[in-house]
Amino acid sequence: MEKVWLKSYPPGVAAEIDVNEFQSIGELFETSVKAFGPRAAYVNMGKSISYAELDRLARDFAAYCQNVLGLPKGARIALMMPNLLQYPVCIFGALRAGYTVINCNPLYTPRELEHQLCDSGAEAIVILENFAHVLEKVVAKTRVKHVVVTSMGEMLGTVKGGLVNFVVRHVKKMVPAYALPQAIGFKEVLARGGAQRLSPVSVGHDDIAFLQYTGGTTGMSKGAMLTHRNIISNLLQSHAWLKPFLYKGEEIIITALPLYHIFALTANCLSYFKLGATNVLITNPRDIPGFVKELAKHKFTTITGVNTLFNALLHDPGFARLDFTSLQISLGGGMAVQRAVAEKWKQVTGNTLVEAYGLTETSPAATINPLDIKEYSGSIGLPIPSTEVAIRDEEGRDLPLGEAGELCVRGPQVMKGYWNRPEETAKVIMADGFLRTGDVAVMDEKGFIRIIDRKKDMILVSGFNVYPNEVEEVVSMHPGVLECAAVGIPDEKSGEAVKIFVVRKDPNLTAETLIAHCREGLTGYKVPHRVEFRSELPKTNVGKILRRALRDESIK
Repeated sequence: MEKVWLKSYPPGVAAEIDVNEFQSIGELFETSVKAFGPRAAYVNMGKSISYAELDRLARDFAAYCQNVLGLPKGARIALMMPNLLQYPVCIFGALRAGYTVINCNPLYTPRELEHQLCDSGAEAIVILENFAHVLEKVVAKTRVKHVVVTSMGEMLGTVKGGLVNFVVRHVKKMVPAYALPQAIGFKEVLARGGAQRLSPVSVGHDDIAFLQYTGGTTGMSKGAMLTHRNIISNLLQSHAWLKPFLYKGEEIIITALPLYHIFALTANCLSYFKLGATNVLITNPRDIPGFVKELAKHKFTTITGVNTLFNALLHDPGFARLDFTSLQISLGGGMAVQRAVAEKWKQVTGNTLVEAYGLTETSPAATINPLDIKEYSGSIGLPIPSTEVAIRDEEGRDLPLGEAGELCVRGPQVMKGYWNRPEETAKVIMADGFLRTGDVAVMDEKGFIRIIDRKKDMILVSGFNVYPNEVEEVVSMHPGVLECAAVGIPDEKSGEAVKIFVVRKDPNLTAETLIAHCREGLTGYKVPHRVEFRSELPKTNVGKILRRALRDESIK
């Protein structure tokens, strides 16, 4: 089939972007802080910092790293914390000084943290005290020379911050004992940096902004090299798509997904920064009642998330009572949005849950649905500006429209490659620049793409392909189901058979009832052979259900 680079985009959306509008994220940052100085840039736990304040704080952090630590351009700085005001301070401070940011999941085990710090060659780390005990176990085995420790309440003001820290440390006992004698406190860093001069640094498109580590589901995680060009491109691509629907300096976006995840990092933290939006950071989105209370305080215009997060909100009794009159965009990504969740979201909020698609390797956005769609379509949308997509077979040959194959993407947002892994890079980036996504998809004549499933999650039943997404879609339509996951398990007759794991909404739901429901919507070989009910399903840090973990449990 012919590669798709759309000639006709939704009204108001340009077909191409000008990648040269900004040479670096730091340049974009400086443009926005000048334009939106007094406006609130980030809000967390009731405390806000303006664009002007963020400019000063990021400058102080950068000056400390540059002058006190003596870190040269290109040095790698790791960040390990949840959504706190410290996060954007460190990100923008590091980037404007020409450093590379390594985002670390706070839930990492010592082994995982050691791997990422050693693999990246990080020289410094900013870490929340809650996780400092993990760093203590491995720091001597890494190249990290400089440790900055911060606390949950450190940027919330003396009174509130002190109260938050007391509760976290002494009431909830969330800070295990640790010994990092070389560590310095975050406030001291800012104070000492404020007394230093920040020397200008020349940062360009080819410099690496982030080493963004993949989940490592097929082995040890790999660092995707995302350059300033990659990230700037994706910001501009997203902005082109959003521009007809949003207003500069008036938007309020809810950021519940962690900033160390590429979705929230680019879509929320960076893209909306260009718009002069106020970004509401949610530190603990798993506390759904607390999350809903926070939502009630804001006339938010945009919310992003994954399917499980939207589903959890919909099942909180207080969510439906919120005021959704300002909500313009509900954007789902990171995993498939299920029809049952999308339809319920529209019913409760009056706003369509729009599905987008991307990968860490594409910075992340590759396709988005038109933002003015009225109903859920099951599609991941159209290629965003300056992006080509193709559906290819195992040999890399283009397939005709309507045939299922691997989704491949080419555009300025595609990563430079994997850090220190040329062989792994060659496996996913083809000679013509197209990135193999590992997702099985089909495309229609208008360019709309539908993901069938991940290649590695596909179930083979008697030679027939069964895609877990399809099975989960049908199962989730049963009113007694809260969450579900489908996996393949060994079967003597068919090679593999379908098993589903279900969290019940109706405690009286039986396996027999659920299988009968599936027979009405699925061909025989796709119908689950086994049903296992659980109180919860294993998930990643952003709420994506871990099918691999469930499959591994089932075949032991």
